[in-house]
Amino acid sequence: MDNSKAANFAGAFLSGSTIWLPDDAELSPASDVDLMVVTTDTDPPPKLGKFRWRGVLIEVTYLSWGQLPSAEVILGSHHLAGGFRKNTVVADPAGRLTRLQAVTAVEYARRPWVRRRCRSAEQKVVDGLGALDPSAASHDRVTALIFPAGVTTHVLLTAGLRNPTVRLRYPAARELLADYGHLEHYEELLRLLGCADITPSRAEHHLRAMTEAFDATVPLARTPFPFASDITVTARPVAVDGGRDLIAKGLHRESIFWIAATYARCLKILATAPFAAGPGDRRHRPGSTVLLQRTHRPVTGRPPDAADGDARTRRRGERRWRRPTFTR
Repeated sequence: MDNSKAANFAGAFLSGSTIWLPDDAELSPASDVDLMVVTTDTDPPPKLGKFRWRGVLIEVTYLSWGQLPSAEVILGSHHLAGGFRKNTVVADPAGRLTRLQAVTAVEYARRPWVRRRCRSAEQKVVDGLGALDPSAASHDRVTALIFPAGVTTHVLLTAGLRNPTVRLRYPAARELLADYGHLEHYEELLRLLGCADITPSRAEHHLRAMTEAFDATVPLARTPFPFASDITVTARPVAVDGGRDLIAKGLHRESIFWIAATYARCLKILATAPFAAGPGDRRHRPGSTVLLQRTHRPVTGRPPDAADGDARTRRRGERRWRRPTFTR
C-alpha cells in the first residue's frame, strides 16, 4: 500500500477511534484503523475505503492541503481536531503536518476552540435537517436524517473532549453523560433518532434483516458510492458483527444507528441500475419498511431549502419534520 513516492503524496496521519485508545489496548475485530492521506491535488481522490493490510482492517480517506490550510481551521473543526490532538503523523515529507499538529495539540483543549468546534457540530445538525427532501427515495431520506440527527452526540462529545466517533457515537455519548451526572438527557438523543423504546428482540430482528440485505448486496457493491467499501466481505465485521456485539452488551438501542445506516446503503446499491427492481431489490425492500420508512415522516409543507435563509429559518423548517419512530 506504499504510495509515498507518488507525485501527489504530501503526507499521512492516523485518525479515528484507535488514536483515542490506550497504547496497550487491543483492537476490536469490529474496529478499523483510519488513515488520512494528504495529497497536493486541489480535489482529493475519491475515498479508497476499507481493505486488509497485514491482518489489520485499514480505511483510507484522502484530504487535500486545501482542507488543512492552517491550525486554526483544524482547531475549529469537530471532525478534524481530534486527529491532531496527539502526534499520529506517519509520513510528512515537507514537515507541514508536524507543524500543524504541534500547534493544534497546544490549543486543542482551550475553551474558545472547544466552543467553536461545538458550533461547527451544531451547524451540521441544522444544515442537515434543514435540507431534508420529502421527494427522495426512502433509503436516501433515512440517510439524510440519521446522520445529522446523530451529530447531536458529537456536540456533547466535542464539548467533553471525547472522540466524536461514528459507529459508536451513542454508547460514547451515554458514557460521557453518565460521567458528568446527566444521564437523564440521553433518552432525548435516542428519541430524536427514533429508537428510545426499541426492544432487544426487535433490534435482533432488524439486524437479521439487514444482514440478509448486506450479504445479498456484497456481490453487487461495485457502484461508485463513497460508502461502497463498507458493503464488502472485508467490512462485514464492522457492519454486521459490530451491531451484534452491541446487542449482546445490552446496547440494543444504540445498535440501531449503524443497522439503519448500513441497511439504507444496501438499498441504495440495490436500487441502482442495473439492479433496480431486480430480485434483490424486491426481496429486501419489504423487510426494510418497518426499520427505514418509519424513520422519516414529513409533515405537510415544503421542507426548507438548504440555500434559503439563515439558521433560524432552517430551524423553523426542521420543526415541520416529526421525530422518527421505530416499531417496537
